[in-house]
Amino acid sequence: MEYVADRLGLIFVRINCPALGHGVTAIDPANAPNSAARQELEKLNLGLAMGSNVMLYLDDIQHTSPEFLQKFIALADGTRRIEGVWNGEPRSYDMRGKRFAIVMAGNPYTESGDVFKIPDMLANRADIYNLGDVLSGREAAFALSYIENSLTSNPTLMPLASRDPKDVQLLVQMAQGHEVPSSALSHAYSAVELEEIKALLQRLFRARDLLLKVNLAYIESAAQQENYRMAPPFKLQGSYRNMTKLAGKITALMRDDELDALLRDHYRGEAQTLTTGAEENLLRLAQLLGSPTPEEDARWKSICEEFVRQRKLGGADVDGSQRIASSMLDVARAVDALKPEPVLAAESPSESQRLADAMLQIAVTYRELILPLVTATERRLELDRSIKQDMERLAADVQATRVVPKRGPKPDKEQQG
Repeated sequence: MEYVADRLGLIFVRINCPALGHGVTAIDPANAPNSAARQELEKLNLGLAMGSNVMLYLDDIQHTSPEFLQKFIALADGTRRIEGVWNGEPRSYDMRGKRFAIVMAGNPYTESGDVFKIPDMLANRADIYNLGDVLSGREAAFALSYIENSLTSNPTLMPLASRDPKDVQLLVQMAQGHEVPSSALSHAYSAVELEEIKALLQRLFRARDLLLKVNLAYIESAAQQENYRMAPPFKLQGSYRNMTKLAGKITALMRDDELDALLRDHYRGEAQTLTTGAEENLLRLAQLLGSPTPEEDARWKSICEEFVRQRKLGGADVDGSQRIASSMLDVARAVDALKPEPVLAAESPSESQRLADAMLQIAVTYRELILPLVTATERRLELDRSIKQDMERLAADVQATRVVPKRGPKPDKEQQG
């Protein structure tokens, strides 16, 4: 975004949202809880005060409060207004007719692993883009950007960053198997250098393809509703930062198994920093690599089955009666799936037979589903009633103990005389 702002001739004003935190809900610097948050809010109001030719960039908004982000709703719609504070005085900023852009970047999960939700009215008024959701026909350009951003991290490819950018594209085509004459390159490369660069790029392609799969799986998982998941949420990311870290460790002499081990080790370290779900994320990564061991494959299927079962029961915090109802509903669905297919009209049973079958099915449903649920509910109500009676009796005893006055000591006989 800084590059885009420079190309458009805009002043780039970056706000570090982790410094604000979830406690900041207003734009007024005087209400900031600490000096770091106050400095960021002063910078934000400065960008608003400059008005024209400004790109206001809020980075890592998942670390802020949705109430804070609501302040920018009016700025994103047709009014183009926002209320701020300048030199201690309230001020209304009108951005209509000005070259002013506001950009917010963040992840779909907070630092605790919870889902981060952008205010609906703000999301409806803004243009939303996901890293990896590329327009049709731009997939190759996005994939190439992973290679271009990692050039300076590898000692062999570092000189390419200061040379003609067209050389990078031609070398990538050579590594992909296309016929490209060496005379088309602007720099004179020896045959040994070309072979080393080609072999290195081919290994970087494998790492990049994995990161693209990880990135798409991350976006797909974040977009799913919790009630419809068939597998645990996937929280590993495939960003430029991951590609930069991996590119510095990849060499042209690496075998496929060594490269797979490097990728697994990298994401093993990434998964250890997750608040929850390290094991299932690594197992999902093995599926994306396409080389899971039989033990990993069996464990992944077991986790998915247990996850679906727990989801159908409603989770760990659901009441027992609701669990019973969910289980009965699953049984009813399973029994319904076992029903025979309807027969042809010529072979259809008589009206009395259909009525008898319907009554039998109602009786079975009452005996197998409704009766156990009613019995369990009655037992729970009886238990609640007994607990209430015990608490009332205990409260009455405590109240009686407080009402009885304390008796004073009897006077001595000498004092009476």
